[in-house]
Amino acid sequence: MGFRHNTVLHGNHFRKDWQRRVRTWFNQPGRKLRRRNARKTKAAALGVRPLAPLRPAVRGQTVRYNMKLREGRGFTLAELKEAGIGRKEARGVGIVVDHRRRNLSEEGKALNVQRLQAYKERLIVFPKNSKKPKKGDSTGDDLKAPTTRATLTLPSPYQPESPRQITEEEREFEAYKTLREVRSLYRHEGRRKANAAKKEEEEAAKKK
Repeated sequence: MGFRHNTVLHGNHFRKDWQRRVRTWFNQPGRKLRRRNARKTKAAALGVRPLAPLRPAVRGQTVRYNMKLREGRGFTLAELKEAGIGRKEARGVGIVVDHRRRNLSEEGKALNVQRLQAYKERLIVFPKNSKKPKKGDSTGDDLKAPTTRATLTLPSPYQPESPRQITEEEREFEAYKTLREVRSLYRHEGRRKANAAKKEEEEAAKKK
């Protein structure tokens, strides 16, 4: 190691007890087994209830991920209302509710309503007292039906379409131009209304 100029001499300490400061990961297999046993214990404690609560199918954020479907936080109040399920009732039967989420498309809303209805059809609510079942409890042959603890799978985000010929109307359609025109109309809508109102006032003033 060479030295130049009038600088401080190095005082490197290479004989430290570094082995005491090394983090090891020898307990990884044991931790793995412990987590697995904890999951089994939790699943057994749930009885016949689903292993995970029902969550909505939502699109990923941004243009990069919005073609993918994933599980969201909870169902909107509008989705629950359309499916005929109350807010408090939903929480009692394993459906997660998110009062902050809003539906931005009819397709997304319809998909989640369909998901709720499918869950409702498969749902079996065991009464606390079999002799006095409450409103909403399952009765008769429903209680003897085979049960599954698996949650509803997410639908496929892709709609398969068979190949076909491009129509003349599709060939003539200018997508970019149409988008720019609609964007321009939306942006200048306020100014256009203000100009129209001003013109009407001027015409009314001329008539007087």
